[in-house]
Amino acid sequence: MKRWSLFSAIAIVGIIIDQITKIAIDRSMQLFDSIPVIEHFFNITYVRNKGAAFSFLSNASWRLPFFITISIVAALVILVAFRRMRDNQKLAHISLAMIFSGAVGNLIDRIRLGEVIDFLDVHWYRHHWPAFNVADSLICVGVFLLAVDMILEEKRLKKG
Repeated sequence: MKRWSLFSAIAIVGIIIDQITKIAIDRSMQLFDSIPVIEHFFNITYVRNKGAAFSFLSNASWRLPFFITISIVAALVILVAFRRMRDNQKLAHISLAMIFSGAVGNLIDRIRLGEVIDFLDVHWYRHHWPAFNVADSLICVGVFLLAVDMILEEKRLKKG
């Protein structure tokens, strides 16, 4: 029960932060406005993404039902995987909660807007990484932590 509380807390906080930041950007900026934060490195730039990472499938006519379905399936798979984990897999619990909250955060945008609000713009002078958002960050950090947990788990199994 304790791990479900941790999962829920992380997921809820992640979703709330993601949605609050997106709503704040949408209400305070015009599409394509950009605010430099760290010169030649980081801007807040309001864009919308109809596709997935790197605007993948953004022009496909079937993209919206596809991404909504994939997001729902991913969230369900995460819940099933979490349910099957041992209680002592704390880092994996945190990782899956972060990935879940990111998936749900972007799912909310797709259902509400038909696209995802992105605004974190990392770049080196004129070489820009595609803009992303808090949900994307949660997914990436969660996947990284899950990979770390898998490596540590493998080491534990070899010792035991």
